Amino acid sequence: MLHKALSRSAILLAKLALATGTAALSIMPISAGASAGFPDKPIRLVVGFPPGGGVDVAARALGNVLGEELGQPIVVENIPGAGGNIATDRVVKSAGDGYTLLFGSIALSINPSLYKSLTFDPVKQLRAVSMVSTSPYVLLANAQSGIGSVQELVSQVKAGKQIDYASAGNGSGSHLFMQQFSDLAGISMTHIPYRGATPAMNDVLGNQVPVVFDSIMTTLPHIKTGRLTALGLSSIKKSVVAPEIPSLDELGIKGMDSTSWFIIFAPAGTPDDVVLKLEQAINKSLSTPALKQRFVDMGAEVVAGTSQEAQKFYESEVAKWAKVVSASGVQLD
Repeated sequence: MLHKALSRSAILLAKLALATGTAALSIMPISAGASAGFPDKPIRLVVGFPPGGGVDVAARALGNVLGEELGQPIVVENIPGAGGNIATDRVVKSAGDGYTLLFGSIALSINPSLYKSLTFDPVKQLRAVSMVSTSPYVLLANAQSGIGSVQELVSQVKAGKQIDYASAGNGSGSHLFMQQFSDLAGISMTHIPYRGATPAMNDVLGNQVPVVFDSIMTTLPHIKTGRLTALGLSSIKKSVVAPEIPSLDELGIKGMDSTSWFIIFAPAGTPDDVVLKLEQAINKSLSTPALKQRFVDMGAEVVAGTSQEAQKFYESEVAKWAKVVSASGVQLD
């Protein structure tokens, strides 16, 4: 009743102001904001890849701590398929109330230019809540391949030798990181796409294909055992888990500075105060030493920051990978 009375008063004052030409004086109901009482039920954290993979493991690690911080369970829901597009489609069509979130990976910046006919526009229909982590890719060669450095790889290709490289498939991160490297190095190698990262890595380990570009999160064990030679990092910043690996930029591949990453997104209509509450809770969760170490153990480094910073970074990633996808000539249905 009080709310209705205040609303009627506001309308009468507005009419009076228009009639008398006086400055607008408003008495509006005071709202506690959309985040009042949020969250009061479990939150869905959607992952676009199968259980047990790197994206899923990272989402569950954060979800456990974030749930304690927010006082509600974070329920990880795996909806794999189409490089994460099925999961993204579900989230953009969900209510923008903070109870459905997307654990986004670098695929979310590649897919808008890779797929011909997406059913959504992630830049317009999602909003970044917070960065979670970044992780570099590593240019790798089989230890028995005769390629011991970036300079050897580039010089062999420029001398006319055909060198094949493996990837997890057309448009995958391992494909497009190699495309970016090749463009900057001014070389062209033969792409051998596989149906996933595991069969690609198996053939590189067996020296059927000599070279691959893959995430440090999955390849570090093979580097430590000496089966693979780490030629250089995709990022200018050194890896916290392998600081001895030089960056490709310092090795002469100027401009090479790309990483894999995780960002949490919400539907675009999610209220600002709900996003702020989530952002603060995520940042606080990521500051806990145990979770920080968990990400380091996975080869990643946690990255705190604001929703606005995460959104700006994401949009720059979409623009960057659009150029790389265009250079690769790959498009998927």
